[in-house]
Amino acid sequence: MKVFLSKLAETKLLKLSEYLLEHWNLKTRDLFILKLTEKVKQIALQPQSCPKSSEFENLYKCVVTKQTTFYYRVNLDKKRD
Repeated sequence: MKVFLSKLAETKLLKLSEYLLEHWNLKTRDLFILKLTEKVKQIALQPQSCPKSSEFENLYKCVVTKQTTFYYRVNLDKKRD
């Protein structure tokens, strides 16, 4: 299944990346990107592998790090690739 980021998610990811570089270092930023990439791959292969959100209906909750969580939805109506 393909994974798409919303425009808002793209903007927030860019800002987070810049923040990590500014306040931490390149190694920390790269480690975070690696963890995020692994989670996105997991979702692409097994879309319902993360728990359903108790806060938001029809969304799944994916914890990347202790400080970073993202929410996503699975659109099964689209053709699966």
